[in-house]
Amino acid sequence: MAHEHFDELFRDLYVPAFGVALRVLGNRHEAEEVACEALARTAASWQRVRGLPYQRAWVLRVTANVAVDVLRKRRPPVQSAQVTARLTDPDDRVLLAAALRRLPRRQREVLVLRFLADMTEVQVAEHLDISRSAVKQHCSRGLVRLRELMGSPVEEVSLAC
Repeated sequence: MAHEHFDELFRDLYVPAFGVALRVLGNRHEAEEVACEALARTAASWQRVRGLPYQRAWVLRVTANVAVDVLRKRRPPVQSAQVTARLTDPDDRVLLAAALRRLPRRQREVLVLRFLADMTEVQVAEHLDISRSAVKQHCSRGLVRLRELMGSPVEEVSLAC
């Protein structure tokens, strides 16, 4: 599904990029800016990206990375006691981003693509060039660790890189 021209793909990529950014940031204005930034980076790298079979996943991964960077810059470390189960509070989103950064790279990639980018196990496996069983394993282990980190007092969840 390699598109020769970025313009053909832009409309198809903006909506899912915006959705990922909105889930991470919880703010429509910031999500629009992040989606535009991710697509600008895609356009700048188009010579390399256009031949990839997983263009959509590449853009969504860039979007998630940019959104996490925005979160990092947005607010200082939070000093609340416990993380709630729902992520409706912006502080909880910051904690989620911090907890995701503490996961091993592959677990973080699987969780972001699977749950923030709404990709199927098959799509994640194809994008990361791993088997479906590896996706399931990384997802399972990542969720267990993420629950441990999110259930811990904030002081234990390092907000530093």
